[in-house]
Amino acid sequence: MPNLVAELNSLDFSVYIGGPLQAAVQAQHAASMSQVSFIQAVGFEDDPASTTTPKGQKLRYVDFAFAKSVANADFGKTLDQLKAEGRVDSAATSIPTTINVADKFLVNNVTIKVPFLTMLTMPAIRIEELNIDFNAKLTSTETSNVSSEFAASAELGINYKIVNFKASASYKRTSTSGISVEKTYNLGVKVRAINDEIPAGLDRVLTMLEDSIASINA
Repeated sequence: MPNLVAELNSLDFSVYIGGPLQAAVQAQHAASMSQVSFIQAVGFEDDPASTTTPKGQKLRYVDFAFAKSVANADFGKTLDQLKAEGRVDSAATSIPTTINVADKFLVNNVTIKVPFLTMLTMPAIRIEELNIDFNAKLTSTETSNVSSEFAASAELGINYKIVNFKASASYKRTSTSGISVEKTYNLGVKVRAINDEIPAGLDRVLTMLEDSIASINA
């Protein structure tokens, strides 16, 4: 009989178990480095004003320009009201053209500068769960086959007072035996990855960038 325990002990579990674990660690490392590359490639651009070699970089902004309607605080005011508010000189005889009292709403052209990084979802893939199922099945079969073969013959002859009798017999037995071991290995790997929350330090940086968003009235 074969030693099945020795067969199991001969398996290289560092390959079956350690291989998927090592692959998961490498995948996590690659995901972290992709986040760094994403921030460098998308969030920054070369600074034309830089005199260093290679060129220094600056934060990349996106400009949004739009027209914004706002209520006209001076709508319907008279010259006396503007004088009382100190908006015009007391000796003025007409409302200056710089003060619009005819339109109820004013249109302002506004430009907003937004850091590009605050507009995108950061790649933050994290391997949350890794299941490794390894099954080894060893089946030992012992076979034995025994066959027997018997043959006999007889001959009788009579020739004038002489009787001849001949007989012969043969026996053959064949015995064969053998042992076979069937080996079956199954390896199943299940990986569950999620888009994790960004690190606390990066979250704080993005919050500071959001606070830097400014609107400029043209």
